[in-house]
Amino acid sequence: METKGVGRLSLQFEVKKTVQESKEKVYNALTDLESAHKWMQGFVKIERLDDGPLRVGSQWKETRKIFGKEAFEFFEVVELDEPDKKVVRCDGTKGTTGKGEYVFTYILTTSGDQTEITLLGEINGLTGVTRLFGKLMVGAFKKSCAKDLDALVTYLEKK
Repeated sequence: METKGVGRLSLQFEVKKTVQESKEKVYNALTDLESAHKWMQGFVKIERLDDGPLRVGSQWKETRKIFGKEAFEFFEVVELDEPDKKVVRCDGTKGTTGKGEYVFTYILTTSGDQTEITLLGEINGLTGVTRLFGKLMVGAFKKSCAKDLDALVTYLEKK
């Protein structure tokens, strides 16, 4: 799916997963950077760029192994609405990607004893050849995010 904002192209995708856990446990797992190594695929390290509990404005550098090489990106919390929503932004210009802005919105809803995790991904700021490349890569981003959520669900259900 793609939409055009004011002067820029936005590439969007959505991933949904269901887990047999409470919204609170899912939210806590999504906001617990110290435990990310227990479930995040390709995890190398997370370096907090601030102290204290995760809050709006919190930033970190996340390093993962992708295609056999280490890659890092810088993330910032844009919105936290416990236990319903977490929004993080990645400034691709500061990391390995070198371009774009990536926004990941996690929305948690409960149905019975299950929590549905909806991840809305948005890629902004790509131009020219990178925009074409971004259109081709949106499927890969979606697949990678789906694998992360699968790993999170497995982690939560084993706890």
